[in-house]
Amino acid sequence: MEIKQFVFNHFQVNCFIVWDASTKDCYIIDPGCEELYEYEQLYAFVDKNELHPQAIMLTHAHIDHICGLRDVCDHYHLPVSLHADGKKLLGQAELYGSVMNFRTKPLDDLDCRFIEHGDHIGPFECRHVPGHCPGSLAFILHDERVVITGDALFRGSIGRTDLPGGNYDTLMHSIYTQLLTLDDLFEVLPGHGDTSTIGEEKMYNGFLQVE
Repeated sequence: MEIKQFVFNHFQVNCFIVWDASTKDCYIIDPGCEELYEYEQLYAFVDKNELHPQAIMLTHAHIDHICGLRDVCDHYHLPVSLHADGKKLLGQAELYGSVMNFRTKPLDDLDCRFIEHGDHIGPFECRHVPGHCPGSLAFILHDERVVITGDALFRGSIGRTDLPGGNYDTLMHSIYTQLLTLDDLFEVLPGHGDTSTIGEEKMYNGFLQVE
């Protein structure tokens, strides 16, 4: 599997395209496109590499991760794949967009494919990692030793838990039971900022104490 990272919108969200080099099947994760040129970057990359989008997946449904969702779903004629607990946030996209200065189209009527903990979509194992917000997911590529963590775990930090639906204890439980149980060599691709590894976070992340 190959991975391309984009950084989109004024919240600097990491959007990922993951694809199989042999089949060209690809998966778009967190399409946070805000400006026209960001959509053009994403679409041009897919076209240039002759990729075939199979799913549009959300680590979670906070506005900065979904502001481009309507256009990307419509462009590829695909539903959005997310945890059912995140559906309410889709309906609140316009409200949160107005508060956080995002131009957001209505999302409450999008066709949804709901992901449950333990599901597999293409090459990914999907794990429910709530705490940052309801319905947070991590997407794991076991063969490549890669985990896409959304806003659950960052390099040297963890997701904030002071927004509606956030819970610190729940997030810590998710991190310890669903993420830190992965091999130390797993690369962490977070929703914002730089990459890390599970081993580095165990050793250096001030929020985590792993003996």
